Amino acid sequence: MKLAVLTSGGDAPGMNSAIRATAKVCAGRGVALEGVELGYEGLIDGRFRPLTLAADAPVGSPRAGSTNIDARPPVMTVETDVERCGGWGGTILGSARSERFRDAEGRRAAAEVLRARGTDGVIVIGGNGSLTGALHLAREHGVRVVGIPASIDNDIGCTSMSLGVDTALNTIIDACDRIADTASAHRRAFVIEVMGRDCGYLAMASAIAAGADAVLMREQGRSEEEVVTALERTIREGFDRGKLRVLVIKSEGVRIPCTKLVRELNARIDGDHVRATVLGHVVRGGRASYQDRRIASRLAFQAVEAFSNDRTGTMVAWQPSERDGIATLDPSVKLFPLERVIDVTRAVHEGTSPEMQWRLAMMERVAGVLGV
Repeated sequence: MKLAVLTSGGDAPGMNSAIRATAKVCAGRGVALEGVELGYEGLIDGRFRPLTLAADAPVGSPRAGSTNIDARPPVMTVETDVERCGGWGGTILGSARSERFRDAEGRRAAAEVLRARGTDGVIVIGGNGSLTGALHLAREHGVRVVGIPASIDNDIGCTSMSLGVDTALNTIIDACDRIADTASAHRRAFVIEVMGRDCGYLAMASAIAAGADAVLMREQGRSEEEVVTALERTIREGFDRGKLRVLVIKSEGVRIPCTKLVRELNARIDGDHVRATVLGHVVRGGRASYQDRRIASRLAFQAVEAFSNDRTGTMVAWQPSERDGIATLDPSVKLFPLERVIDVTRAVHEGTSPEMQWRLAMMERVAGVLGV
């Protein structure tokens, strides 16, 4: 069997861990694995690189360092850069958003490249757009695909956690702790913007973990005036109670820019007490956390298994809240059809999924606690 793996869309810590784990599993089973550079764009252009190589040791010789005289060397080994990349941020395969792949002709060209190379299937590591692309390849051209969810926004359906979320949250918490130090020294309020264009999960989760006084998410549906009025009240009440600092976590999905929001607040509070920090792409970078490496490795293992078990056209999911799905040997991992994943993801973005409704309800209930 010969497989390919690609990373697509926004990069996320843990992508490299998934690439390494996929390569190690394939090498251990004698499955050739190629990496596609620059996502679907590279797939159309035929930009492939080997991730597994033929082992140097002669067949039948004991595995180096083994105490078992019956041990046999692996048929294949992992390319050196792949072996080392597991903890690196970003993706060694590169990523790109491909306009050509959005067109049916582009997808046909990609499928022809796979057929010409004799590729038996593709593992796609990415978010909603990447998984949608995988579904199109399967539907239109019969390509065997398995998806691995990777998005720091944690906005992919049918999985409780996507690759990159844990690392991103740790980065946000560290930044909030540092900002809180200087805010307390000067008795200031800070509005800290984090990523999350279509989903406010990062803002919500980090606000609780960092002890923020308020959180702003697109899903709350507030107007600009309502946002400014609510924050003015939060900041005034916080300082009136003797707080040394006030922290507000804002998701980028809330369209009012941080600079404008701060100007409005300072004008109403009559001073220069409110500052803004936009974390931006800092949240995406950095070495993957233990949790992201762990999840990536276990998802990648089951992704390769799915090809052996003829369960393609699916995505591997980590500890899903849904009770259905296809069970695997790993009790924390299930498989879901890509069609189902895309439908649930759409509901998450629209704020209508049960999971998102629960998150919003919980944030409303703890709203009075945040500012204490």
